[in-house]
Amino acid sequence: MPECSTGQVMMTMEVLCNLFLFSFSIIFLVCAWRVVNWAWLRPKRLEKWLRGQDLKGNAYTLFYGDTKELAKMINQTKSKPMKILSDDQVVPRAIPYFFESIQKHGKKSFVWLGTVPMVIITDPDHVKEVLSKHNTFQRNLADPVIDKLAQGLLKYETDKWSKHRKIVNPAFQLEKLKHMVPAMNKICSEMVGRWEEIVSRNESGELDVWPELQTMAANVISLTAFGINYEDGRRVFELQSEQAEHAMELRHSVYVPGGRFLPTKRNRRMNEIDKEINAVVRRIVEKRIEAVKEGEANNNDLLDMLLDSNFKEIKHHGNQAFGMTIEEIISECKLFYLAGQETSSALLVWTMVLLSRNQEWQERAREEVVHVFGDDEPDFDGLNRLKIVTMILHESLRLYPPVATLIRIVKEEAKLGNLSLPAGVLLLVPTILLHHDPEMWGEDANEFKPERFREGVSKATNGQACFLPFGGGPRICIGLNFTMVEAKIALSCILRRFSFKLSPSYAHAPYMLLTIKPLYGAPLILHKL
Repeated sequence: MPECSTGQVMMTMEVLCNLFLFSFSIIFLVCAWRVVNWAWLRPKRLEKWLRGQDLKGNAYTLFYGDTKELAKMINQTKSKPMKILSDDQVVPRAIPYFFESIQKHGKKSFVWLGTVPMVIITDPDHVKEVLSKHNTFQRNLADPVIDKLAQGLLKYETDKWSKHRKIVNPAFQLEKLKHMVPAMNKICSEMVGRWEEIVSRNESGELDVWPELQTMAANVISLTAFGINYEDGRRVFELQSEQAEHAMELRHSVYVPGGRFLPTKRNRRMNEIDKEINAVVRRIVEKRIEAVKEGEANNNDLLDMLLDSNFKEIKHHGNQAFGMTIEEIISECKLFYLAGQETSSALLVWTMVLLSRNQEWQERAREEVVHVFGDDEPDFDGLNRLKIVTMILHESLRLYPPVATLIRIVKEEAKLGNLSLPAGVLLLVPTILLHHDPEMWGEDANEFKPERFREGVSKATNGQACFLPFGGGPRICIGLNFTMVEAKIALSCILRRFSFKLSPSYAHAPYMLLTIKPLYGAPLILHKL
C-alpha cells in the first residue's frame, strides 16, 4: 500500500484546518447573531410593535432597560419610613417604579425588565381575561422567584397543572379544613398566652407582634400540613426567607439566558439552599410514606390528604403516570411551607396595624367575637358568622394585598381587547394599584372602610376584576380558605384577650419581599382585658 506523501498529509491537514475554522466561524456568527438579536434587534422590534399599539414607555436601553432605575427606587423607598396618615397611600412605596411609570406615561404603558418589555395591565376586563386564559398568559418560568421559590402548582402549566390541581384540591376543601380548626386554636391560644405573660405585670406593655405572627403562622402550617412542630420545620422557614432575598434581587437585575447556571456566589448559595430545603422536606415526606405503608394512623393533615388523593388517582386510572412522583410531592410541600406562612402572617400583621389606628372597628370586631363565641374556643360554624371580622379582613387584603403584583408571559401571539401582543412579552397586573384605584373604589380608596364589603366581595367590586388578593381565574390561590380560617381564629383569640394600639416606636414602612411586610416590625401597645 503506497505511503502518503508529506505534501498530501499537509494538504489534508490544511483542508481539515480550514473546515474547522469555517465551522468555528459559522458557530461564532450564529452565536453573535443570537446575542445581537437578544440584546438589541428583538427588543427594538418589540418596542416598535408596542408603540404601534399606542402603548408608551421609556426607550429601550441596551441590556439593562429600566432595571437599574427600578432597583434604585426600591432601595430609596426602603431607606425611610412613611408618615402615618389617616389613609394608606401605600402604592408608591410598594411598586414605586411601576407607579411612577403610570404617572408619567399613563395606564397604557410598559417598562423594560432588561431586554424584555412588560406591559402594565390595569383595565379590569383585560385583567380578567389575562387571569382566565391561563394557557395563553402563563407564569414566567424564567422569573427567579418561581424558579427557586414558587414550586408545585405555581410553577406548572397546562396539563401538568391540571393534574396537580386535581390531586391537591381535596386537601383544601372546607370539609377538610374543619379538622384543622382545633390545631389552629391550640397554636393561637399558646401565642396569646405568651403575650399575657409579657404584659401581666403592668396589665399592658409593648410587643413587636410581627415576629410573633410569623412564628404562629409557621407553627400552624407545620402542624396542619406535616404534623410536626415549628422547631422541626424552623430550618425550612429560615432557608426560604434567605432564598426570597436572593430571588427578589435577581428579579430586579438583568436577565441573561442561562445566567442561573453560571457559578456565581449567589447562584451557588441559591443552589445550596435549594438542596438543603429539598433534603429536609424529602425526609418528612418519605417518613410519612413509610408510615402509611406500615398502616400507622392517619394524621388528617395536608400531607396525608395529598398522599391519599394521589394514591386514589393512580388507583382509579391504574397507571402511575396519572399521579405525582415523590419529587413533585416534595415541590407541593415546599409550596405549603412558603405560602402558608407568608400569606397568613402578612394578612394578620396589617389587620392589627389597621385596627390599632381604627379603634372603633377594633371594638366592633371584639363585640362580635364575644357575641358569637363567648368564652368558648372558635369553631368552624361560628367562624362563618363573623361578618364584621370578615369585612375587616377583606378591607385589610384590599389595602395591603399579600402579593402586590401578578406577572404573566404571553406564550403565543394574542389579542387582549384592542391590544395585539407578541409572544414573549411580559404582562404586569399591579394588584395593589387596582385595590387603590379611585375609579373602582371611589375617592376614599386609600381609606380603611370595611363597610365596603358589607354585602360581600361581588357587590363591593360590582363584578369587576379589581379585588385580587389571592389572584383570580382558574389559578386562584388554592389556600384561600385555609388562610381566611386561620386569620379569623387568630384574630378572635387576640381580640378577646387584648386591646391594642400603635406604639410610639412604630415606623410605617411596608416593603415587598414576596409579600408586603413591615420593614421595621409592628410594635404595638397591648392592654390585657
